[in-house]
Amino acid sequence: MIDGYGNISFWGYSPCINLLESEPENKLQKLKLEDNSNENDPVNILLIGSADLRHVFKTVTCSNKQLNRKLHFYILESRLEIYARHLLLLAIALQSPKLLGLQDKVELYLELYGNTLIRKQSVTYLQKICNEFIRMITDFDYLKEKLPIVDISRLKFKERDYLEGILKFWRNPDKNLFDISMCWETRLRSYLQTRYDTKMNAFDWDYHMRLVEKGADVIDKHEYKKWRNIGVAFENRDGDYVLPNTTLASGIILMKNGERINLRGYWGDILVGPYIAMGIESDFKELFKKFNGYYRKTARNVTEHNLTSMFHTIMTGETYIPPKETNTTDNKVTEVTEELDPNVAEVSNVTQTNENVGDDNEYESIPVDSFKVTFLPFDAIKSMPLKEQYKHLFDIIYFSNSSIHNLIPEITPIFSNQTKIIIETAKFMLDLRKEKLQDFIDKATEKIHSVGCKVSYPVDAQKDAFIKFNFERENC
Repeated sequence: MIDGYGNISFWGYSPCINLLESEPENKLQKLKLEDNSNENDPVNILLIGSADLRHVFKTVTCSNKQLNRKLHFYILESRLEIYARHLLLLAIALQSPKLLGLQDKVELYLELYGNTLIRKQSVTYLQKICNEFIRMITDFDYLKEKLPIVDISRLKFKERDYLEGILKFWRNPDKNLFDISMCWETRLRSYLQTRYDTKMNAFDWDYHMRLVEKGADVIDKHEYKKWRNIGVAFENRDGDYVLPNTTLASGIILMKNGERINLRGYWGDILVGPYIAMGIESDFKELFKKFNGYYRKTARNVTEHNLTSMFHTIMTGETYIPPKETNTTDNKVTEVTEELDPNVAEVSNVTQTNENVGDDNEYESIPVDSFKVTFLPFDAIKSMPLKEQYKHLFDIIYFSNSSIHNLIPEITPIFSNQTKIIIETAKFMLDLRKEKLQDFIDKATEKIHSVGCKVSYPVDAQKDAFIKFNFERENC
């Protein structure tokens, strides 16, 4: 039986962080990435199982404040559907403002990132850009022309072929090909079982006893319960969210009568939600002000702000300054009572829909030379330590909580002489009890020791979303 997290992660289970941030400072200030003598070399960062691009965007937008070096992100995922989504969401983030304005870009990104159901114009955009992607992955010269920061050349031929198949499925205009609402409903029934008939109460319990307990109370209860019920997290404009988001489709192998069957469906998260990644923390603290004891903004607003800020900085190189609010009235009236319609909580600055989202213009990206993204093949963990090109390459390595089994002594040849290693904890895995959270920390600590490191500061299993430590090669 598939649990609440599914077998594929379409978003991360921790807040976005600046991977360059020095913590603990007494150790990380010694790292190669802060050594001015190497300023012509890129900072090489390996992300294993990160599920989305939150850490990439956050790190890129903060890097100019910390060092004058390019960033090279190497991304390793376990599913090609995630590579396809990375390609899509990168393309949206970097699309020229002549074709897609900043607000439209943010709203389109969030719609495709976290919604089971999307608008017609978003489907049109997806179908059109998939034609571009298919040409890109079969013609590297075209990829270099249109999206030069992305390198997919290290994927194997069969992986690129499968990636092409995913993109062809995405662009298929048959809306009946993937009934994501039925898939969501089936997953809910399977997960909740006898609790299904009182599912709204179950969602309410998960919100108060799990999310709020973990400090994620800026997530609006009504928005969370609506996402749990139908899978729609971000409704940013007036419009009909009725068409399936095919980027959330994936396959699973099931056994039936002794035969292996590949079943397409929605096999992602139905428990935590897409708000944790970019919606519960922000450098702009005004977002967390309260009125009459309730947050004036929600995790949706925080996510929108964070993405707007990051996309603006990537596009202009300048720090984003949010406009001043003219209306100081409390936005969160829905928190006053349980019985109000959850749709009332959908607060946004409504503007005219950008009709160019799905037009016939060719894709064009903004010029970016501060970072590069390389997709790695599935067997990279085994193959990289054997290849000279990866020897002592990575300055920073990030492991998701589902990928720490890859932290083994055999991969230390790819560590630079001084490597910062970050492990995502299980803090936001909502159905884990406190003792299981501590078990994860203990397991991670064993892994850390196995590669010759130690955690140099105490880790709180209930509060810390990450473990950070350093690898230093002896006799270097």
